[in-house]
Amino acid sequence: MSTPIYIIEEEKLRHNLSLIRQVAERTDSEFILAFKAFALWKTFPVFREYIHSTTASSLSEAKLALNEFGSKAHTFSPAYTDEEIDEIVACSSHLTFNSLSQYERYHHRAAACSIGLRINPEYSEVGTLLYNPCAAGTRFGVTADKLPEQLPFDIEGFHCHCHCESGADVFERTLRHIEEKFSPWFPQLEWINFGGGHLVTRKDYDIELLVNIMQGFHQRYPHLKVIFEPGSAFAWQTGPLVSHVVDIVEDKGIRTAILDVSFTCHMPDCLEMPYYPDVRGAVHVDETSHLSPLTSHHYRLGGNSCLAGDFMSSWSFDHELQVGEEVIFEDMIHYTTVKTNMFNGISHPAIGMLHEDGQLEILRQYNYEDYRNRMD
Repeated sequence: MSTPIYIIEEEKLRHNLSLIRQVAERTDSEFILAFKAFALWKTFPVFREYIHSTTASSLSEAKLALNEFGSKAHTFSPAYTDEEIDEIVACSSHLTFNSLSQYERYHHRAAACSIGLRINPEYSEVGTLLYNPCAAGTRFGVTADKLPEQLPFDIEGFHCHCHCESGADVFERTLRHIEEKFSPWFPQLEWINFGGGHLVTRKDYDIELLVNIMQGFHQRYPHLKVIFEPGSAFAWQTGPLVSHVVDIVEDKGIRTAILDVSFTCHMPDCLEMPYYPDVRGAVHVDETSHLSPLTSHHYRLGGNSCLAGDFMSSWSFDHELQVGEEVIFEDMIHYTTVKTNMFNGISHPAIGMLHEDGQLEILRQYNYEDYRNRMD
């Protein structure tokens, strides 16, 4: 295609889903899809072959769970409102409150759900503060010192989220803190949700360690149902974002290849986290270095918005880039399509699925009306 496009590869997606189902069975746990990382509902028929539930963080996500996935959501929000709480409850099987004050305000209106409380174990190994839910001053969860000895009668579960693309070793260390602080309340519960960030589909993830961890946990607390809700793990390395070179400009000896996609609009985590994506056929190099693993064909990759910082640098290719040439960003399905925006009126890339038979199905294309309607 001559237009930019996210391409979800069905074979890779099914590989991840199959692996997650195996991990769920071996750990006697339920794995559910977190919409905050992936919410392309036209792929849900594939997901339903492997998993049965999803997790939502807003009314719209809860509606998506019920209306498009076909089952009620496990819902957590930092703050429910009078206007939305009843509709959220109607779309949810589980509803977790972020604070005791939110619980007091709304628990009587959530009686149809299994009610949970988010806890803060005050421990997380997430290095980037932007993504650390347990950093000092966090707005997420209740610390152990604020819990009454006897939980309110209708609280059936705890929810905690402490990870970001983490391994089983990190979970093992985190679990020690969770148990140390909160296990006195476990006999009063029916379930515990260990949140997201468990990257079980990454090649170096130690699945055997996770199995051992959960075997021990179930032995200690056989009555507790365990839930994991990763997002990235489902769509991890399931497809690229294909862009094209539109122009090449140079200033002060720095060449920039301007693309028909935007980092701030289509790959915001590259600027927020930040992290350097893998670019097919290129190597990221230090801008201050004149050495390259390939050649001297160095370029900044620039987005097509008017934000001055809409670029990533610096990349070395094995040839001179040409206008119209493809530049392919690997692993661009999770936390991208859900976070895209239309700043500057920049057109969204199309969304396609590459089926196992090699056929590319266009799931969605965007036009002026999509931008206009967002401004209504």
